[in-house]
Amino acid sequence: MRSKTGSMGGVSPPARSSQNRGTAPERGRNRGRSGDRSGPRRDQGRGKGGKGGTDGKGGRGPRTAAPRAQDTPSHSLYTAGGMAAAWSAGIGLAVLMTLTLIGWVAAPHDAFGDDVDDVFRTAVQAWLVGHHVGFAIPGGQITVLPLGLVVLPGLLLYRSGRWLARSCDLPRLRHLFRAALALAGPYAAIAGTLALIGQTEVVRPSMVKALVAGFCLAFLAGGMGVLFQLLKDKGIPKSRLLELIPERPRSLLVGTASATGILLMSGALLFCAALAAGFDGAVAVTRELSPGLVGGALLIAIQLVYVPNAVVLGLSYAVGPGFAIGTGTMVAPTGVALGAVPMFPMLAALPENGPAPALSLAALATPFLAGCVGGVLTQRSAPTVVSESAPLWGFVCGAATGLVCAALSVLAGGSLGAERLSTVGPSAWQVGLVTALEVGLTAAITAWLANWRYLRRLEAAAEHEDGEADTAASAGSADTAADKEAREHERPGRIRRRPRVLPLRRRAGRVPPPEEAEADELYGITYEADPAAAEVAQTVDRDARGR
Repeated sequence: MRSKTGSMGGVSPPARSSQNRGTAPERGRNRGRSGDRSGPRRDQGRGKGGKGGTDGKGGRGPRTAAPRAQDTPSHSLYTAGGMAAAWSAGIGLAVLMTLTLIGWVAAPHDAFGDDVDDVFRTAVQAWLVGHHVGFAIPGGQITVLPLGLVVLPGLLLYRSGRWLARSCDLPRLRHLFRAALALAGPYAAIAGTLALIGQTEVVRPSMVKALVAGFCLAFLAGGMGVLFQLLKDKGIPKSRLLELIPERPRSLLVGTASATGILLMSGALLFCAALAAGFDGAVAVTRELSPGLVGGALLIAIQLVYVPNAVVLGLSYAVGPGFAIGTGTMVAPTGVALGAVPMFPMLAALPENGPAPALSLAALATPFLAGCVGGVLTQRSAPTVVSESAPLWGFVCGAATGLVCAALSVLAGGSLGAERLSTVGPSAWQVGLVTALEVGLTAAITAWLANWRYLRRLEAAAEHEDGEADTAASAGSADTAADKEAREHERPGRIRRRPRVLPLRRRAGRVPPPEEAEADELYGITYEADPAAAEVAQTVDRDARGR
């Protein structure tokens, strides 16, 4: 048997057992005397007074993993929100500054030192336009702003929101609003400051609009980034977001989104078809402008950011009210009346004065198609057992679609200066009202029909289940006693029982009357497992009678 202790380097350490393991400090001292090299390395867990432990006595202390830098939040929420807002605004301003410099180089210009202030202010004004902030000019306003340019700050704020969620401690989804506010507040302040910087004698951006637009865009885009990052960190699929919404609001959201999507698709098809028909006119306008290589690229970029506006104009045409390109003009299914329009290649898609193109009238069926789809999806997402309420929810879906279309009309239209171009785009209240009526009535009828069909299916399924239950009950009652005995006999391991009338035992000293004896013979039913058990029961009964 090996010795438990040995001289320095002379005896190998003993084999460990459940009786002699000892405590951690004892193991450390034994290991140090015996020269054992199986312990921890000297650079791991080194204590103050020992060579291999963290308890200062040479013992082996508990191992604690050092926290990683990326797992520990390095900034407070509001400090990180300010940093994210500054990053988003700075990157967006740098991109627009680059584009402005390219345009300045392509155009005739003076020395850079003389125009540097104008270049910077132009970039700031473009940044504000990207946030849909209008500005005043002498005699009018410029509020017809490209919706496509909102994508740039929106994407930057979305990325900032995701970084904010990774940098701060946000344990629950309800902290999403605090994070969005931490990002939106500083961003609105930056937007208001840039609105003051971008003012000139001719162009005066609205500081109030800059504050409101900056806050709303940062709250929505940044909050969405925070939300998706939290879902990713917690392993929650994005599809479960709809499950957090109550049933009825979720059904209205699905119906409204589907109806609005169909209307926007119709507007996009109308614009593409009209632009294809007037493509030669667009080429002629571009040649007349002769912008050059760099100017042509910038002209194409400007037209691309105005494509969402053109889609909304097509939507207003499909709904019915149409739109205007200047005071006293109209482009609608009822007819076209236009005056002189700016030299912009995209405007070649406008039809000629006179009756509306015959093929474009087919787009008038789009609102009714959108109402059918919206009504069906509203009912399918949250069916109701009260048939009278289904049309109401269908009409609510149409009213919500009208509100969305009215908001899009406000964003897509406005003013392009004074006098003749002071009215450009669709009328928001007309588009909203007509859309609510067309889509709402169609959705109400469709939702009622879909819900009626749903109730009929429920009734048919209930009748089918009742019929199956009745059939099973009748088949069970038709079974005879012989069939039951045969089934019991076929089952292995089961005891076959059969009824046998036996007289009840008599109590000692009591003689039952004849009526009770007859009743015992008639109703005294017992069961025996098999003939052998019956014989045993008869023997016991005879013994009881003999006693």
